[in-house]
Amino acid sequence: MKKLWIVFGILLLSIGCKKDGNNSGDDDTPVDLKTRTLVSNLSLPWELVYGPDNLIWFTEKSGKISRLNPANSQVTLLHTISEVSAQGEGGLLGMTLHPNFGASPYVYVFYGYGNPYKNKLVRLTYSNNSLTSPQTLLDNIPAASIHNGCRLLIDGDKLFVTTGDANDTSTPQNLNSVAGKVLRINLDGSIPADNPFPNSPVWSFGHRNPQGLALVGNKLFSSEHGPDTDDEINIIEKGRNYGWPTVRGKCDATNETAFCNQNNVAESIIQWTPTIAPSGMIYYNSNYIPQFKNSLLLGLLKGTKLMQLKLNDAQTAVAETKDLFVGDFGRIRAVCQSPEGKIYLCTSNGSGDKIVEIYK
Repeated sequence: MKKLWIVFGILLLSIGCKKDGNNSGDDDTPVDLKTRTLVSNLSLPWELVYGPDNLIWFTEKSGKISRLNPANSQVTLLHTISEVSAQGEGGLLGMTLHPNFGASPYVYVFYGYGNPYKNKLVRLTYSNNSLTSPQTLLDNIPAASIHNGCRLLIDGDKLFVTTGDANDTSTPQNLNSVAGKVLRINLDGSIPADNPFPNSPVWSFGHRNPQGLALVGNKLFSSEHGPDTDDEINIIEKGRNYGWPTVRGKCDATNETAFCNQNNVAESIIQWTPTIAPSGMIYYNSNYIPQFKNSLLLGLLKGTKLMQLKLNDAQTAVAETKDLFVGDFGRIRAVCQSPEGKIYLCTSNGSGDKIVEIYK
């Protein structure tokens, strides 16, 4: 009988080991990270999108749209938008791809152009390594040499667009202006019937210069530049006011409290003073780098680092932060992720800019 129990115990142990092996993808043990530069000598890359073709699509502020093969570092120039005018912070900024790219090969881009200077949102059609047939979806978006936004994100059949206040603090609280807003439109450029304000693309307002968007479940997170205080992470809600220019960060000053109570202001979930210049970000939940699970990965310009924002279980607050690659690459503008879980970032140093891969 004693021998029988020993055999039974070994059998249970064997089954347990096999079960642990099958769940090895859920191992929370941190892994060591490595980096390698895929391409350098770029000119102010602004957006990174990991495409369904397993290539990294990226913009440069001067008007170039290119693809990078992360396997061999080959770069293919797809298109240069000749009417782009790169003035100060303006130029070719955000980009995203249609979620059903095989059937609808559309590329959405946002850029500054013209005199007087303004921004517009354009849809291009991809075919045979080129982009053609531009269709303007939104035009006459206020622009300036500072505070143009812009990040693009598609959720289902809706496109979100961030816009800055274009250096005019009267625009964010003005619902007749599309500046200082998060906009929401259909993928054909029309206005969704369930937007909070009739016949308006405005989804939320009271923004200064939001430059990052990430979807976490059904929550839309944004990063936003403050003035000399209170850079922010916000959860964007339908029809909400985010307070700028009266409110910076939390509603904790006397004038802010009164304004917040009267205007249904949504407070930031985290803010930074001194400022760090937050830009592009992603939500990471891959087993590939387990220590990053349930985190926002945020590129910092002034901070010259990648910051991990670990979320709480409810994904409503930042539980902890961690600085990564401090000073290794300079100003970080955008971040994207491969389906495997590798991370890519681009720098915004003004010369010799690069795209870097983070892997294990």
